[in-house]
This record gives sequence, structure tokens and C-alpha cells, in this order.
Amino acid sequence: MTTYSSDPRHHTGEECTKMSEVRYEIDRLDRVLVKIIKERQDYMDAAARIKGSRAVVRDQARVEDVVRKVLTSAARYGLSTSIAEPVWRTMIEQCIAYELEAWDHLRKS
Repeated sequence: MTTYSSDPRHHTGEECTKMSEVRYEIDRLDRVLVKIIKERQDYMDAAARIKGSRAVVRDQARVEDVVRKVLTSAARYGLSTSIAEPVWRTMIEQCIAYELEAWDHLRKS
């Protein structure tokens, strides 16, 4: 199982008093997010390999299911839905585009 580590956390948002502290924490989190998104991309590769038809790469019902689950989690953790929904919808669209390219690449003769 993959675990994610980061540089040491120095401050919470409430504790930050300088922009350099805020920027450090954001940069630290961005490095972790890159690792997590890369793991998500690995599953797009698996989906491209497993799906038998290019036509099933985009599954709008699944997109909406994922967004619903994200919004539920966002509410639970206090993440603004005005951040969560567009971020996930954009990521999902980019993942679908990536998966279509991977699907085509795996099957090109």
C-alpha cells in the first residue's frame, strides 16, 4: 500500500502569520497532491487496459457518482464546494482525455 509523506509541517493555516509560512505549506501540500494524482493516473492506465471498448471510456453516470461522493466528503471535511466541484470535474475531464489516449496507444497496430 502506498503511503504519502511530506516535508515537515511547520504551521496550520490558523498559525501562519507570514506569507512565507503560507507558501511553504502550500508547496509542501502540492508535492503530496502530485504523488496522489499520479496514483490516480495509474488507475486510468489500468482502466484503459481493462475496458474493451473506447466508447465506454466516458461514463457520465460514473462521473456524476464520483462528483457526488466528492461533494459529500467535501462537506464532511469543510472543503468549499465551489473549490471541490470544479477541481474534480476538471480533473475527471483530463483523466478521461488521458485514458482515451492510453486506450488508443495500447491498441494501435
